[in-house]
Amino acid sequence: MIKSMTGFARHQATGTWGQLVWELRTVNHRYLDVSFRLPEPMRALESEFRTRIGRRVARGKCEASLKLDLSAGEQGSLDIDPARLQSLASGIRQVSEAMDVQPPDPLRVLAWPGVVQQAELDQEALNTAALESLDAGLDALAEARQREGDKIDTMLCERADGIESLVVQVTDRLPALRTEWEARLHERLADFKTELDESRIEQEFLLLLNRTDAAEELDRLNAHTQEIRAILKRREPVGRRLDFLIQELNREANTLGSKSQDTEVTRAAVDLKVLIEQMREQVQNVE
Repeated sequence: MIKSMTGFARHQATGTWGQLVWELRTVNHRYLDVSFRLPEPMRALESEFRTRIGRRVARGKCEASLKLDLSAGEQGSLDIDPARLQSLASGIRQVSEAMDVQPPDPLRVLAWPGVVQQAELDQEALNTAALESLDAGLDALAEARQREGDKIDTMLCERADGIESLVVQVTDRLPALRTEWEARLHERLADFKTELDESRIEQEFLLLLNRTDAAEELDRLNAHTQEIRAILKRREPVGRRLDFLIQELNREANTLGSKSQDTEVTRAAVDLKVLIEQMREQVQNVE
């Protein structure tokens, strides 16, 4: 069950402290690279955030953004200290009466230190909510990456079917090719108008087969597609292993094309390369 490195998830949480929103976005990358955008009250938890993401995401570039709105909770409310306000009002009244001046604007009174206080932030509750929300976001991200991985799995299996079909096509063509090569060799040797013993003819034919016969390449192509199918069933990151096998498939297809002295085989080699390139593009996105 392969996973794609591409995915997006969003999770929102609310509490007495306000509202927070996690946005997690991943794309393909050679290794795990996590970057954060965090509000100031949450920066102390960056190491724990990174650890939790690392447990769930093995490979890829991950951008984690946390938005925090404290005004949506109790911390957004303002509390007035009645005792301090009463004391300040009494002092202002005395000054106004003694100096015969107008009392100050009430807004200026509220700006006096200690009169208005913002409710204290419950940092522990906020931290707990942020971690739980991140875990929920990672669950959603894993589901998104799995859905993409299932699509890639289907595509890779379809291309593997295509490769195996071409291998059968070329394999079925080989006996006729060998007969043609042997007949062609006899014709060329006959032009020398000299008698050659059968052992020499056999030796020349074997040399020709070594240069043109692609049975080994076809066997390896089949072996690689079977290995790909087996790897796709593993419940672990397999992107690098698949990438290696795609390189091996491409190498065998190139060798098949270089050995080919037959139009049908050459056409099959080209079709193989097209299928392998399509697989390579998808494998680049596998975790």
